[in-house]
Amino acid sequence: MAGKGGLAKLDVGVLTAEQQEKLRQFKIQTRIDNEKYLRAHPEVKVLIGDFMRDVLLKRPADIHEFAADYFTKTNLHMVICSKIEGNSGVE
Repeated sequence: MAGKGGLAKLDVGVLTAEQQEKLRQFKIQTRIDNEKYLRAHPEVKVLIGDFMRDVLLKRPADIHEFAADYFTKTNLHMVICSKIEGNSGVE
């Protein structure tokens, strides 16, 4: 049955050995693809980090509204680009 959050615990034992291997390969390839994407797009790390910093500093009562406001700011692109430029020698 569905667990907390609506996700069911997976019973991998119902898969055949071939299906388990395909699933394992799929997971590995997905991780590799995700890592390549994140390395090619450093703005994602800056964007999420800046958002999390604001959340923890401001501790909004309505996180959904706060997130909607944050990600729809008209100057968000400029803010993130300036932080990337400012961090280019750091890390």
